[in-house]
Amino acid sequence: MRVRDFMSHPAVAIAPDRPIAEAAQLMLEHRVSGLPVVDATGRLVGIVSEHDLLRRRSNGATRRPHWLQLMTEGQALAQEPERFHALTVGDVMTTEVVAVSDDTSLEEAGRLIEVHGIKRLPVIRDGRVIGVLSRADLLRALARAIGKAEAAKRHDTPMTDERLIELERQYWLQRSRGTK
Repeated sequence: MRVRDFMSHPAVAIAPDRPIAEAAQLMLEHRVSGLPVVDATGRLVGIVSEHDLLRRRSNGATRRPHWLQLMTEGQALAQEPERFHALTVGDVMTTEVVAVSDDTSLEEAGRLIEVHGIKRLPVIRDGRVIGVLSRADLLRALARAIGKAEAAKRHDTPMTDERLIELERQYWLQRSRGTK
């Protein structure tokens, strides 16, 4: 199975010069927790997440969680509308982005998500963002694989059992070698 079979596309993306309020609105409208950030030609320049929008930076350093400050300090909440229109996506986005091609295997994509502790991978083709693969997309792929395995088992029990045993053996073999 390949990324192209399960990615969300087209990607909902945003430009780095847009206000963070617009990014928040796009995330809410599309029910996503992050957006690829692209230049005018559609090339990936970063990613912005809910975490990036809620994080407060001061002189380049991150202080305590911004959402906590908003809940405990009335003065901080009063300044929030101005902040959401003054800061741009480029001010808060993450620039070191892990991305995959649409031809990447789901196994590799899942490994990257796990190793890097991230929730989504922008999907690139010819240097441009064409979609996003999220953890939810991986769950969909897993559900489909389980459904196919159950259907196959009803038709060919011994062969399916052998395949599942071999897949499990390979998985544990990889984990014992330190690869995920």
